[in-house]
Amino acid sequence: MTPETVMTLSHEAMYVALLLAAPLLLVSLAVGLVVSLFQAATQINESTLSFIPKLIAIAVTLVIAGPWMLTTMLDYMHRMFASIPSLAG
Repeated sequence: MTPETVMTLSHEAMYVALLLAAPLLLVSLAVGLVVSLFQAATQINESTLSFIPKLIAIAVTLVIAGPWMLTTMLDYMHRMFASIPSLAG
């Protein structure tokens, strides 16, 4: 296995990981921003107020984006398993 092959595989793995994490992180960021603005406007300092909406938003995001995330991961794994013979020999 050449260094170029290792770099290509690691680049592709990091790209897939970024694709899979991006929807969840962006939704969590947006909900956290909205909740923190609400807390600042109403002067409510409850720590669980930011946790529960994020949890619900991430669950909804997983329901909506879950099939796409699963398909992306399965396609990546199929490509990796199909390339094992060429990498080993």
